[in-house]
Amino acid sequence: MTPLTILYQDEFLVAIDKPAGMLVHAGRDPEGPEWIAMKRLRDQLGRRVFTVHRLDRPTSGVLLFALDKETSGLAQKEFEQRRVTKTYRALVCGAYPATWTCETPLQAEEGEPFREASTRFRCLGTGPALTDPSIEISLVEAVPLTGRYHQIRRHLLEAGFPIIGDFLYGEVDRSLALGERLGIGTRMLLQAKGLELRHPHTGATLRIEADDDAEFLRIFRS
Repeated sequence: MTPLTILYQDEFLVAIDKPAGMLVHAGRDPEGPEWIAMKRLRDQLGRRVFTVHRLDRPTSGVLLFALDKETSGLAQKEFEQRRVTKTYRALVCGAYPATWTCETPLQAEEGEPFREASTRFRCLGTGPALTDPSIEISLVEAVPLTGRYHQIRRHLLEAGFPIIGDFLYGEVDRSLALGERLGIGTRMLLQAKGLELRHPHTGATLRIEADDDAEFLRIFRS
């Protein structure tokens, strides 16, 4: 089994580059350990690991774990108190605006109260898709200032730029057609590119960044 890519490790924390399609931890449905990041990392390091935050299954990129329960709790407080800067990248169809901030409130589920949500967006480049030059693609940077459910995906949908391969919020038929034309199948093109946070024990600023997602580079190199 291919080892997970470790982006950062010390005596308290370890960050990996989570592949798309991998769960953070075991869910209700049975999954082999090869598709559960927490189990893969535990076996790779030969010791227990503790979740600090989560990524959606189809999202690739920086995922942080703690190596003891106390550190996990301290690091989680940094996320809860919005002292962590999270940077994402997404590929969308069309020419995206240069910069834009969405502050549309979001519900966790229908019937629940709306809560404030804010995401800052920036277009990093626009050009033809390498696998189908007739499709115009934009690479978008997203920095969520709050942490609501599927916030980036829902805010991009509202702007009229659903993430390529987002079958939950984009139209299924459109997503299937795009997946076939771009050669990505059912892959959603969203990456957790970087994390910046205060180390829970030393107080030093940690900046952890994943390499550019190979699937992004295969489709778009503008």
